[in-house]
Amino acid sequence: MAKKQENVFQRHDKDTWSPEMQIWLLSEEITTLQAHVASNSKDYDAKRSLLKKVAKRRSLLRYLKNKDLDAYTKISKKIWLKV
Repeated sequence: MAKKQENVFQRHDKDTWSPEMQIWLLSEEITTLQAHVASNSKDYDAKRSLLKKVAKRRSLLRYLKNKDLDAYTKISKKIWLKV
């Protein structure tokens, strides 16, 4: 299932640096970290890492919204973000 969604956001076969792809990868990591932090509430390094990834995703979303509104709406619907 992960490969199928990756192909949706990839611009070409070896694409990992487009904003859409970075947002998708960060969203996957955020989901994993949220589960980890929920079960390990004292893991402050994981909490900090989670907050850094959320901030990075937010800045990439802001960039994408200013550059390409269609791509922004498409990815926000695919990864179930509140817009």
